[in-house]
Amino acid sequence: MEFEHVAALGAGVIGASWTALFLASGRSVAVYDPLPQAPDTVRRYIDTAWPTLTELGLTEHGSPDAVSFHQNPSDAIEGAAFIQESVPERLEIKHALFAEIEPRMAKGAIIASSASGLTLGQMQPGFADPSRLVLGHPFNPPHLVPLVEVMGNAATAPGVADAAARFYEAVGKVTIRVYREMPGHVANRLQAAVWREAIHLVQSGVASVGDVDKAITAGPGLRWAAMGPTTLFSLGAGPGGMQAFCDHFRDTFNGWWDDLGKPYLDDETIAMIVDGAEEAARGASHADLSAQRDAMITALQKALCPLRD
Repeated sequence: MEFEHVAALGAGVIGASWTALFLASGRSVAVYDPLPQAPDTVRRYIDTAWPTLTELGLTEHGSPDAVSFHQNPSDAIEGAAFIQESVPERLEIKHALFAEIEPRMAKGAIIASSASGLTLGQMQPGFADPSRLVLGHPFNPPHLVPLVEVMGNAATAPGVADAAARFYEAVGKVTIRVYREMPGHVANRLQAAVWREAIHLVQSGVASVGDVDKAITAGPGLRWAAMGPTTLFSLGAGPGGMQAFCDHFRDTFNGWWDDLGKPYLDDETIAMIVDGAEEAARGASHADLSAQRDAMITALQKALCPLRD
């Protein structure tokens, strides 16, 4: 098994979720977090995630007990062949962490950052030699949502991004390659575009926050779980495929695009969204909604994974 021992730097929600997934795959995991309560928090997260990971068939070779905890990052990465970094998304924190661990990293070890907003180029100055650093951006929660965006650049050693992608795929992830640095990478920008128009529709009085959400979950969201928008539109045109779709809907989409809104998250807009989200939740707690989300994602994964294989 490649990368039998890994390290997880940062034990927040993302780091804890990564830890559960890595353990499920049969690997041992060393966790770093400076907070004294981190071990208890991570163990509770693993205990909660483990039944779901088992339901998905991912724990056959794993043990939830193959985890150790460290308050010094250099101790945590000792002997780790793969390091997943998920510390707070502030450059000064990441740079300081990288400078601290670099002298103790195992020869040939790969370090991947979970960063969603920072680019690889912004993070690389934290290393004297950044050739082993790649972007490995997951979607929350990483133990359930399979996507990982992987990126290397000219300063990345040959083969490192490929090796990182192989590792992620070995633990059950679906990877895409990001070829050029862009704030937000790929999937977050797609989310941002949809949410911007969702907010515009609410601001314009077209529909409520709850109904706009339903328009996604009961409509295109179901199709997007199966195939991407370009493939789906191509199928929607029949045997003529994408060329026929574009020939038929060119003017329609150009008109819609010209009419899309450009809202901003000012105080008034945020208040509107918060009120709408609370109304849509109908009194359900954060824990209840999170559990509902995870159950639905698990069901989708169980249904779709055999088809994808």
